Amino acid sequence: SLILVCGRYEGVDERFVDAGMDVEISIGDFVLTGGELGAMVIIDAVTRLIPGVLGNADSAGNDTFCDGLVEYAHYTRPALFNGEAVPDVLQSGHHENIARWREETSLIRTVLKRPDLLENRELSETERTVLMKWRQDLDRWLA
Repeated sequence: SLILVCGRYEGVDERFVDAGMDVEISIGDFVLTGGELGAMVIIDAVTRLIPGVLGNADSAGNDTFCDGLVEYAHYTRPALFNGEAVPDVLQSGHHENIARWREETSLIRTVLKRPDLLENRELSETERTVLMKWRQDLDRWLA
């Protein structure tokens, strides 16, 4: 079983921590007014790993960070929103090209949003090629 103790602003009495806690968990470097929101984050993150909670057993394996990268961009209907279209590749129905686009987008979004995730990652040859092409495109666009 799991018991989450939610501190109030300044935290939990250290004597209780010493006597009654096996593990302390941090959800990040920020301050909340109480531990309830942090507990809800942990409950949600843990619950989705329980078989049957998600409709599709493979869903959790495709989430952000499961492969050490930020997740690829998502698009919904309509195909055109505020003058911006869903990328053609996603409307093509070509599953191999869509999978490749998702992998490339995931890698580039990681560079832009969470480069720290790549610091200890052994990049594959494909990932290196994607990043080199992206860099060449950036150089061309900025020239």
